[in-house]
Amino acid sequence: MRLIAHDEPVGPNWRRPVVAIGNFDGVHRGHQAVVDLARDKARDLGAPLGVITFEPHPRSVFNPASPVFRLSPMPLKARLLGGLGCDFVAPLHFTRALAALEAERFVDGILMRRFNLAHIVAGYDFHFGHGRKGNPALLAELGRRRDFGVTVVEQVTDGNGMAPFSSSTIRSSLRHGDVVAAADSLGYWWSVIGRVVEGDRRGRTIGFPTANIVLDEGCEPREGIYAVRVRRLDESAAAGLDGAAYVGMRPTFDTERRFLEVHLLDYSGDLYGVELLVEFVGFIRPDQRFATVDELVTRMQADCAAIKALLAGLKADDPMRCYRLGRLQAEGRL
Repeated sequence: MRLIAHDEPVGPNWRRPVVAIGNFDGVHRGHQAVVDLARDKARDLGAPLGVITFEPHPRSVFNPASPVFRLSPMPLKARLLGGLGCDFVAPLHFTRALAALEAERFVDGILMRRFNLAHIVAGYDFHFGHGRKGNPALLAELGRRRDFGVTVVEQVTDGNGMAPFSSSTIRSSLRHGDVVAAADSLGYWWSVIGRVVEGDRRGRTIGFPTANIVLDEGCEPREGIYAVRVRRLDESAAAGLDGAAYVGMRPTFDTERRFLEVHLLDYSGDLYGVELLVEFVGFIRPDQRFATVDELVTRMQADCAAIKALLAGLKADDPMRCYRLGRLQAEGRL
């Protein structure tokens, strides 16, 4: 899969593609249905399959004072879309000027001039152009005039009267520590990609060395202890590692910064500067203050024992294996 920068020309190999278009934050099961239909259409037409998305998130442009909880920043989004079989992903640089384009100019000046689309697939709630006046109906009308096909995907649910899949609902689940509910909607375990930075080395002094990762601004899962699976992204066939992760401000030590710290179980080695993919597979307990460091260590030992048991069960039966991305994730191929 190729990531095409916003100012990079689209090569001849990707002309007349079928594209799915949208923000796709999280690439949840609803988004996957859009991409799946685009993949089917691309196969029928013998055309390349692409995704057009927007960076940064539009909400961060219109309301920069309120950081967005990104479920899948661009590096993770690209990996997920590649796992769905996309040939390329093209993030459009989202600005107020882009948002102010009239809908027809957006189609003519960007979608057709740059990509020369053969077919476009969008969700029922996709809007574009000045004042969000562009909608699936207008897109279909412009497609008839400009000679490209349009497929609109209606609301996607998992049946049984459930609400449609929603990035906002997934964010709410993660804010409450419900990583299982989030994964059910995502079709894979929610993950974070980050490079290990040097911390204060306090974990080493109490027998629990950690790899510290800076969370993106606005990333706000519930503070506490998690069971995680970890992969190094600098090794082509790196085995997955089991870990205990902490999200929070370390109240026992009176810090004022929010951390993601990962203690890798049964592992020793230097990870500074290494890019890690961390999969959140279980919430163990909320963050709390301990009266002494010894009490904290005792509780961390119990946490690690619980995490080992949870991860052993997941190796035997990972419920996300029934989904394409969840299966790739379990196999270390995502």
